[in-house]
Amino acid sequence: MTDAPQTADALPLDPAPVAPETDLMSKFDGLIAERERLLASGVTDPYAVVMEQVKSPTEAVIKGKDTILLGTYNYMGMTFDPDVIQAGKDALDQFGSGTNGSRMLNGTFRDHMDVEAALREFYGTSGAIVFSTGYMANLGMISTLVGKGEYVILDADSHASIYDGCKQGNAEIVRFRHNSVEDLDKRLGRLPKEAGKLVVLEGVYSMLGDIAPLKEMVAVAKKHGAMVLSDEAHSMGFFGENGRGVYEAQGCEGDVDFVVGTFSKSVGTVGGFCVSNHPKFEAIRLACRPYIFTASLPPSVVATAAASIRKLRFAHNKRQHLWENVRTLHAGLKQMGFKLGTEQADSAIIAVILDDQAQGAAIWQALLDGGLYVNLARPPATPAGTFLLRCSLCAEHTPAQVQRILEMFRAAGQAVGVIG
Repeated sequence: MTDAPQTADALPLDPAPVAPETDLMSKFDGLIAERERLLASGVTDPYAVVMEQVKSPTEAVIKGKDTILLGTYNYMGMTFDPDVIQAGKDALDQFGSGTNGSRMLNGTFRDHMDVEAALREFYGTSGAIVFSTGYMANLGMISTLVGKGEYVILDADSHASIYDGCKQGNAEIVRFRHNSVEDLDKRLGRLPKEAGKLVVLEGVYSMLGDIAPLKEMVAVAKKHGAMVLSDEAHSMGFFGENGRGVYEAQGCEGDVDFVVGTFSKSVGTVGGFCVSNHPKFEAIRLACRPYIFTASLPPSVVATAAASIRKLRFAHNKRQHLWENVRTLHAGLKQMGFKLGTEQADSAIIAVILDDQAQGAAIWQALLDGGLYVNLARPPATPAGTFLLRCSLCAEHTPAQVQRILEMFRAAGQAVGVIG
């Protein structure tokens, strides 16, 4: 008997069913079910909001309705600055839409060098390296700085990019209680004295909007012979005399070895960076995988960043107005009876703490229907069991807008039963 070739009709029409234990997507079943329950309650998907039109740093059109933006990180309102926009247009005309390569190969253009010069001017440092995102800056710096046999010590409430930077490296990871100087001291004291150590801190924590006691923590780190990296993503532009961040405001510039930041907050575009005065800092370019093995930012993006950074250096009036907005909104919400993430107006982030996701979704929807967009945040982005509305003030919010925001919070909070 000879073997005959199979015809198309003889082949199975459907693939064999995937056994549940080998379906890699099955691990997301709980997440899918939770999302379906949320949407079944009738709310708009809070994680799929579309900005149909953005009119200014503080106004957009969402679902056909004019909406005040209180859920962006556009702290200094630079996204519509005419000089910033013009710089991007000029670079786009001169250099095209992209680089098509990494910084190590063909991806360094004139404007990449210029934005790094702008960062050195702004921070008063000898070194600056730009990454494609703020996430990549933390990923790259932490995984490159600390290796096998060394230690990275971080706050338990650190941003995901900090945790992921730790995971990508080979260092031992040590966590300390959130903002606890005492616990940091204790854990550093348990580590081998001769081992390399990096303490990673954040000036402002992005969920609750609380600030770190950097001065005390940096002093403890130095006592134990550790280097310090401070993530100033949510403080650049409006903390400190020059807008450098919490570490400047608390007077510990000389003892922080590395400062990481992002262009996607106060700078008003996208990208990340690290600045340092370390004499060997340029070696990072030769060893950092997230810097070497990714495409560089388009020239139009870094040109807008450079223009924005140079203006932020002297934006004293904008800084003052942003803090006025922060104090007004925080005091107004607190007076109404809302539970807030911080007792005082610590930063441009104001967190409204809620009982559970259902209550959070209900007031979030009521605010959106009234013409106000904020962020609905839940674990794992927030601390375990914490559900909140995260409000981010902008230097371009007018006093009238802030008052309107308070009116909408009062109406939504009373309608949902969060406040009396």
